[in-house]
Amino acid sequence: MQSPEVTAFLDEVTNTLTYVVSDPETQQCAVIDPVLDYDLVAGRTSTASVDAVIGFIESNNLSLDLVLETHVHADHLSAAPVLKQRLRARTAIGDQIGAIQEVFSGIFNLDGIATDGSQFDVLLGDGEEFKIGNIPAKVLHTPGHTPACVTFVIGDAAFVGDTLFMPDFGTARCDFPGGDAGALYDSIQQILGLPNETRLFMCHDYKAPGRDNYAWQCSIAEQRESNIHIHEGITKQEFVAFRTERDAQLGVPKLIVPSIQVNIRAGDLPAPEGNGVRYLKVPVDVL
Repeated sequence: MQSPEVTAFLDEVTNTLTYVVSDPETQQCAVIDPVLDYDLVAGRTSTASVDAVIGFIESNNLSLDLVLETHVHADHLSAAPVLKQRLRARTAIGDQIGAIQEVFSGIFNLDGIATDGSQFDVLLGDGEEFKIGNIPAKVLHTPGHTPACVTFVIGDAAFVGDTLFMPDFGTARCDFPGGDAGALYDSIQQILGLPNETRLFMCHDYKAPGRDNYAWQCSIAEQRESNIHIHEGITKQEFVAFRTERDAQLGVPKLIVPSIQVNIRAGDLPAPEGNGVRYLKVPVDVL
């Protein structure tokens, strides 16, 4: 099985991993889950995180085609538009994105927002195949955290989004609109059915208790053997009961309000109003 080169960029503010995945033979690459820096208090954006990604791509003479989003993130704003503008990349996401757009355009009362995924250049269906250079890639629809989550399997590497965390931290929450712990269990079983040699790359790391360093790569075997939430022997019923109880104790992600309403637009900020200023909405007593 072909093995892409994977370079990780950690944004410690949001605990998010952005990946540059490249074919060393052709120098073609994709970027997965890029981060736009956002100061919640000041309402200011900046591009330091994605600038580092672009600098890496340019200094290594890579050619970027696709910006791949594993899902509509609730913890950071996407920098996909920056990559699209500066490197002429195409944006891509799972083709179930419309379900997320429909729910959250209603919550935020975003009149006129299309709910068919048309803000993205490419919509990828379950089982759909594509390539990064000469390296084959495939889409797995892996719902549970949200109804539209996908995992990208590129050569011997799988980018699992918010399904799994490192084995010592467990699995993703399922209490967002449309989330489903039973669906997440099934999705994780699908991922763990990949070949043993598959490298798994997480979308986030939060330093599990007792671990001082960030970590974001592990193996199928490690997840099967030691994931604290869903190792071998955990039944679906047990997982759903645990996940439901745990999710009821979790707080709302700090950046969910700006993130969701930007990310359902493929990372585009709202259009300026009459005074030239862009505004994000805060629903009161809803989330």
